[in-house]
Amino acid sequence: MTPSLQALVAFFLSLFRSRLAMQAEILALRHQLGVYQRTCVRPRLRPADRMLWAWLSRAWSGWREALVIVKPETVIAWRRKNFRQHWARLSRLGKPGRPSIPRQVRDLIRRMSSANPLWGAPRIVGELAKIGIDLPRSTVTIDLRQIARHRAGSR
Repeated sequence: MTPSLQALVAFFLSLFRSRLAMQAEILALRHQLGVYQRTCVRPRLRPADRMLWAWLSRAWSGWREALVIVKPETVIAWRRKNFRQHWARLSRLGKPGRPSIPRQVRDLIRRMSSANPLWGAPRIVGELAKIGIDLPRSTVTIDLRQIARHRAGSR
């Protein structure tokens, strides 16, 4: 099909599209034209260009037809890469693992355990809660195991 015939067919098909779809296509085509105008030989895409196409691919269903500058698979790969980077950044923000128990609280658990050898983790958690220290039972259990190992090793 010749380019002029393709343009005529595209014009007639555009009469039946919504205004939003037309504006999205105009944005996509103008962006690609701008990329071609700012580069000499081979189009160089900047991170902002990649973000635009990643956004267009999510927001507009006809993005594949208007895309000329790269393959649609490339845009999908950009989206996947951005998704992985986003979650990597989020996971790096916090410290991994269980938060550490303050030294004074650990010493208090040891004193309570040695003074009351029949008390288990649930009772110690209850007694700590009475004085305003909220710890999960599993944390106290782990600390009691470490105390027992320490006692067994010092004998």
